[in-house]
This record gives sequence, structure tokens and C-alpha cells, in this order.
Amino acid sequence: MEEEEEASKLPLPEAFVDFLEANGLDPSLYSANESIPRYIRLKPGCEAQLEEIEAQMNCKLEKVGWLPGFYSLPPNTQIANSKVYGIDASSGAAVLALDISPAPGAKLCLVLNLLGEMGSVTGVDVSRHRLAACRTMIQKYESGDCCRLFVADGTSFSLTPIRAHPDSKSCDSILGEKVEKFKEWTSRRTWKERKQAARAREKGDTIPASQQPELIFYGKRSGVVGLSKDELYQTVSDGEMLSCGYDKVLVDAECTHDGSIKHIQKFEHWGWKTLQRRVLDAERTDSLTVLQLKLLTNGFRLLKAGGLLVYSTCSLTVAQNEDVVEQFLKENASAELQDIETSKSWPCRKGSIPKTLRFDPLTSQTSGLFVAKFSKTVTY
Repeated sequence: MEEEEEASKLPLPEAFVDFLEANGLDPSLYSANESIPRYIRLKPGCEAQLEEIEAQMNCKLEKVGWLPGFYSLPPNTQIANSKVYGIDASSGAAVLALDISPAPGAKLCLVLNLLGEMGSVTGVDVSRHRLAACRTMIQKYESGDCCRLFVADGTSFSLTPIRAHPDSKSCDSILGEKVEKFKEWTSRRTWKERKQAARAREKGDTIPASQQPELIFYGKRSGVVGLSKDELYQTVSDGEMLSCGYDKVLVDAECTHDGSIKHIQKFEHWGWKTLQRRVLDAERTDSLTVLQLKLLTNGFRLLKAGGLLVYSTCSLTVAQNEDVVEQFLKENASAELQDIETSKSWPCRKGSIPKTLRFDPLTSQTSGLFVAKFSKTVTY
């Protein structure tokens, strides 16, 4: 009875409470929204300016003991400082689960920060405006030198890392004619490029699976400069992918976002009626789980033998997490769940499948997040 009274006090519509209960989730999770800190990381090179940043933000930055490089702030602190960027601690944990050692979004910035100059990063998103926001962020924080960004369908994306084609012959020598090469990226666009971009926007924000990936950004050390278009878009067979695929893949899958307290709070401004369409609609939820499985499957296909993949969503539902993982394991004999060694000190709980983890507002003082880590084995 007390639990029902507590839930009824929450500023949540009845339909959403029903959704939570139907998925075995406690509505009281959302009562912690006023006590969950905000989390940030400092822009690389700004560590020595901590006191100055604290003075500018008018608050104390508290180190997050279980997550190196992260700081917590009071819940309602406004983050408007070019020397910091906001990223929830649970999202940071999903990135660190990939075992990246130090040398759109925020996860992409974190990956780039941790990787340093030890490799390159390829970001893929089907939404042009989301990826453009990622581009803006990595430029703002000057962390995109080793990065390339493609607007593409993640369920069919097939381009390998640049290092996969070190011996490919120049088109100049094959055809005996001059072939245009990628020069250093600039935000300035020719008239022709602007027209192409305008036509792309008219067709919609997303890109069809059948369409060639659209390169919207590349850093000077991403491996793109000096390549021809044919070299950049060269693909390999699934068998070749085992030796020249990606070392590590993060599948940050589209979901209902029901575990993100900040996201759910936005519906107070957007209107709770839109919650039905964006989160609660059963048909959309069913199509999401199909999409999530496809994203996970293709991400794993792009992984080289011995590589690591992390699957994460900010949903708390079993259908979008453990159920997807279970189906994926049934269909992929070379996939093996791995322990996340760095998680021993994390304030999270185990998922219903061994070796998976769950963050939630009450347990972790973070937004909700599910994390599963896979390795790719090869059997002969």
C-alpha cells in the first residue's frame, strides 16, 4: 500500500506507470531524480585548471571514486563551460568496459580521449542531425583528429578500418589517370557540396540502408586524407573481416530511453501525450527490439577475431536488453559473454544473464543503463 502511495506521488502519467509495472520495473526508481548528481569530464589538457573551472561554474567538482576522470556536480548545476562536457557516469562505464586504456556524442568524445593517438575511431549513426551534433562536440573539444563520421545504417554498415587496406594499389597507377584524393577536412563546402547536402536533407534525416555511407567529418590523422573515394569505400568479405575488422565496437543501441531520468523529465515540457508515441507504443517497442538485434549482429560482424564488443542501452526493460542478448547468443556461436573486470568497484547490480550489468538511479546514483560485453572467438 505504501509503495502504491509513493508511486502515485510521482509526476508520471498512469500509462507510463503501467508500462513500468508491465516490464517489472519499480516506479519509485523515478523518485530519485532530484538526488542524482550531474557528471562531467574535463577537456583534455584542462586538469591543471580545476580551481578556475570550479570558480567559473560556482560549485565544487567532486571526483567520482569508482570512475577515473569523472566528476560529479549538484543535480541542477548548469553545464555551460567549454572546458568540460557532460556525460553520465553509467555511459562512461559502458565505454570503459571496452578496456580502452588512456595513452553524441559524449561517449564518442570519451572514446577519443582515452584512445589518444593509439588508433582511429569510426562513428556511425543513421540520423544526420545526431551525427552532426557529435561532429560539433568533437570539434568544440578538439578531439577529432583520429575520427571519421559516417551517416549510415548501422544494421548494414560494412566499411572496415583504414588500416585494412594498406597495400591497396593507387587508382592513379591502375587507370593511368589522375584521381581526386581526400584533402584535409574543412567545414567550408563548395557550392556543389552544399547542393548535395541540401538534397540529402530534403530526402529526410536518416539514410536508407541501400545508400552509400555519407562521410561528414574526418580528422587529419583518421587515415582518410590521401585516399581516393574508391579506396575509402572498399569493402571486404565476412571471412576477411576476421583479420581486418575493428578491434573494438560499441553498439550504443537506439531504445525507449526509459532508464534516462533526464530524458523522461523532458516529457513534462514536451507533453506527456508524446510519451505514448515515443516510449509506450507496443508496435514501436517491438520494432526497436528487432532493430537492436540487427545493430548488435552487424556490429559483431564488423569485429575482428579476438575483438571486444559492448552492447548498451539506456532502457531498463528486459525485452531490450537480456532478451536481445539471449537471442543474439543463440544465433552467433562465435560470440561469448565476458566479465567486465573493471566493474568490481562499480555501484551497479547484475543483470538476469550472468556477466551483464545494470545501472539504475537508486542503486548507482546515475541514469539507467544496461551493459553486456562480448568477445569474438573463431572455431576452425
